[in-house]
Amino acid sequence: MSRLNCARSILFAGAALAAITAAPAMAQDAASAAPEAQDSALADSGEIVVTARRREEKLLDVPTAVTALTSAQLNQAGAVDLTDLQIASPNTTLKDARGTNSTLAAFIRGVGQQDPVPGFEAGIGIYLDDVYLNRPQAAVLDIYDVERIEVLRGPQGTLYGRNTIGGAVKYVTKKLEDRPTLSVRGNYGSYNQADVIVSASTPIGSMLKFGISGARLTRDGFGENKNLGIENYNKNVWAGRATLEFETPDEKMSVRITGDYTHDKSNARNGHRLFPGLLTGSPVLSNVFDTNAGLNSPKNNVEAGGISMTINADVSEHITLRSISAYREDTSYTPIDFDSTPSVDVDVPAYYKNNQTSQEFQALVHGSKLNGILGYYYLGAKATTGFGVLLSTTLAGFNAYTAGDVRTETHSIYGDFTYDITPALSLTLGGRYTWDQRKSYVFKASYLGLTPDFGGTPIPVGAPSTDFRGTANFKRFTPRATLSFKPSADHMVYASYSEGFKGGGFDPRGSGTSAPISNPAAGRTYQDIYNYLSFDPETVKSYEIGWKGAAFDRRLNWSLAGFYSDYSNVQIPGSVGCLINNVQSFCGITTNAAKADIKGVELETNAVLARGFAGPGSSFFFNGAVGYIDAKYKRFIGPTGVDVSAVRVFQNTPDWTLAGTLGASLPVAGGDLNATTTVSYRGLTHQFETASPFLDQPGYTLLDAHLVYTFGDGRYSIGIHGKNLTDVRYKTAGYQYINSRIDGTPILTPAGGYTPTLGKEGVATAFYGNPRQIFGSFSLKF
Repeated sequence: MSRLNCARSILFAGAALAAITAAPAMAQDAASAAPEAQDSALADSGEIVVTARRREEKLLDVPTAVTALTSAQLNQAGAVDLTDLQIASPNTTLKDARGTNSTLAAFIRGVGQQDPVPGFEAGIGIYLDDVYLNRPQAAVLDIYDVERIEVLRGPQGTLYGRNTIGGAVKYVTKKLEDRPTLSVRGNYGSYNQADVIVSASTPIGSMLKFGISGARLTRDGFGENKNLGIENYNKNVWAGRATLEFETPDEKMSVRITGDYTHDKSNARNGHRLFPGLLTGSPVLSNVFDTNAGLNSPKNNVEAGGISMTINADVSEHITLRSISAYREDTSYTPIDFDSTPSVDVDVPAYYKNNQTSQEFQALVHGSKLNGILGYYYLGAKATTGFGVLLSTTLAGFNAYTAGDVRTETHSIYGDFTYDITPALSLTLGGRYTWDQRKSYVFKASYLGLTPDFGGTPIPVGAPSTDFRGTANFKRFTPRATLSFKPSADHMVYASYSEGFKGGGFDPRGSGTSAPISNPAAGRTYQDIYNYLSFDPETVKSYEIGWKGAAFDRRLNWSLAGFYSDYSNVQIPGSVGCLINNVQSFCGITTNAAKADIKGVELETNAVLARGFAGPGSSFFFNGAVGYIDAKYKRFIGPTGVDVSAVRVFQNTPDWTLAGTLGASLPVAGGDLNATTTVSYRGLTHQFETASPFLDQPGYTLLDAHLVYTFGDGRYSIGIHGKNLTDVRYKTAGYQYINSRIDGTPILTPAGGYTPTLGKEGVATAFYGNPRQIFGSFSLKF
């Protein structure tokens, strides 16, 4: 079946639900139900309406850890894409995955995945209008036409399913208004940052609305590729979204169809060498955003898009039916130069191609005492990749090539219900049962020259080392239970237990020639290779207690949570230099090597410190977020079979994440002037499970400031934004292939140098967070 036919099929399936239930319909969406006062940078956090439990609730009433940011709050903070949210949400890491602007690496409460190849699941679910994005490519969503973004921390396995083992991020776009609208937003600033977003919508008759948005997002590079003469860390993105909404006059049935498209033509990001090249002496450059990388083929190019349809219908006073149908696909071509030198050494031309079809049916029950949801979810997805590893060996043009294909098919049924035992005491019970099938193809071979994927005509070097096909099936029940007590409208305490799991599969970079032989007489069998390449799902059992409250006429709001997680069968993906047929190559090593305990505390608070001090409507306020996490491996079996947990660490999980915003709102000349200053701190961050003196980032502090003036009854605004004002240099990712001890300490040669484990130049390259940026913003709405 073609992709277009797949898309049509799921939309027709959703339309069938509408035809069956075309009588009553659903209540208004949460975001549009919230009063305008809630969509302000000073919004009472307890009054923000969210859908963390797949139904509309005030944030103060949700018995789980959730950070919710409204459109106005995001605009005030000058937020550009999803990675800007990690400051506001404690124990959260959202970052670009090394060599691209578009691939997301996400971690919440110590759980996540930064390797973007098929076969490895993300661990943090990213949702665009309730549609799950199955792969991390093109998941660094640019922020435009957004109603709010929610960050859900902790396992969400009951309501959101597999691969939300650490949490979920929900990107909720704005609903169309009842009148014609036209809005323009823009930014201009440092490094020639120039962003323009134009949105328009109009009613069509009494029941239809149509809206369209377009975005052009550009920026010069923070640095330069000195070897190729092109920009490094630049941005060149086109994006668009179209929406069609239908609603019956009695507001009892609605249909929303959206389509989106993004084209990222930015240059590939290349890393900064941390010591001179061992083969050519390629120097360490003074600017950490500069590089001498030599690979520029294929040209970096990312295209992504999809279509979805959401149908809501009330079939009775107490039951709402919902269908969410979607099709998405993306293609990424990117050159990855691991060593960042002009040498053809550990140069990796790569492509990723993904598509997915999903269908979800929900029945929402809402009553005076019982509220909840029953649902069914289906996902069919295909992910393919191909990449070469060009190495400096005795064979000129040597290419250690890996390709593969991963097919995922998953079904699940779930339910989650809250019963109000008394007006103050509520019990929530839920569970999800998932059937997960993974089919994988892994191919590895050595060539001289590039493969046809990248325009070459290679010469084989021996027979393929791996030509493997495997199928694995997994079944898992993930329960959730929460007891909440609300002694008053301003206070709630809760205790919860939840589980989540991340799908298993096969190592897409693994080499069959590395598989241990179980029976020497029989030689290496298919089962030996299957056992070596396969890995099981990982699971989390999480316990959480929390207190959400408000005081002083809700001028002070807080959310305090403590959690403990039992993290089992932890998947540890990795890659090493290896020998295949006595020739250096590149191999994956993935095992369920670890068991860990994770515990921590999170506090989010906002306080209005003063009101009316400079006239009616003036205020002085503080917002804060604090996260502390203690994540330790209890068992970690390395490749040699030895428990190395004493010298292993959690990656992308700083022990402390702190942020504080001090701000003021002042009435000025018929408008509102909002000024904020934010100081944020992230503790020591390890890039991998093994500590690295090259790549680990010590704790650092960032300073941001924003000044936004809104006038004309909120229709116009101008602002100035400063990010990383002290111009701190901090590492966010990197590559390393250096001979090291078991604790990560490099083993020096007698001359005091390093020994490469892959290639000849030696690989220790780092990627950095954005430097100081200052830009102006404006918005117009008609």
